[in-house]
Amino acid sequence: MSLSGQAAVLIWHNVLGEFRADFHEWHNREHMPERLAIAGFRRGRRYRAIEGEPEFFNLYEADGLEILSGPEYLSRLNSPTPWTKRVLPGFRDVARSICRIVHTAGVGQGGFVLTLRFEVAADQREQTTERLARTILPTVALRPGIVGAHLCLTDAGASDVVTAEATVRVVPTIVPSCAVLIEGISGAHVKSAGATVADALADTTTTAPFQAAVYYLENCQENLVSV
Repeated sequence: MSLSGQAAVLIWHNVLGEFRADFHEWHNREHMPERLAIAGFRRGRRYRAIEGEPEFFNLYEADGLEILSGPEYLSRLNSPTPWTKRVLPGFRDVARSICRIVHTAGVGQGGFVLTLRFEVAADQREQTTERLARTILPTVALRPGIVGAHLCLTDAGASDVVTAEATVRVVPTIVPSCAVLIEGISGAHVKSAGATVADALADTTTTAPFQAAVYYLENCQENLVSV
């Protein structure tokens, strides 16, 4: 598998200009290490947009949903550090999902990722998930320049929990229900593959348009005990 574990936290956001330098140092030196110290967290990655919005995309991979809804993670979310309280008010346009990794295929992790967020009508969800997992994404994963193709479905119960950290962000949080992640060796490769996925789903009953963005990797950290 290309992704590690069976669950993930996906976070998209912008950062106000006056918070940016502090954000990078906080995320590099405190926040990611703090998350990766939680048992069951495997890997954390931060990406920055080269096309589309929001500017930042964060991906944390974990053993399973029980880790992401468990007491240790919730304790961290309900006990934000002073540095966290200083940085999070600068977040804008936040979307966050705690997801099951429904499908992952590929040979590794790419320096570029396309994220494709979308909503699917309830009566189409099972059919759409099966098409993506059985037909569309396995084919995409074999394209030249692509090293991973993944489908993540939001767990509403875990994603909707309101924590102290969420209140520090001061802006509402969007909870997208479906996300496709495509990893590759260049922005052009993942953008082309994302267009293929969107075209293949054109006949699907969606309740909102596709939201696509292309990112490059800024930082990757691992929990060497869990990996």
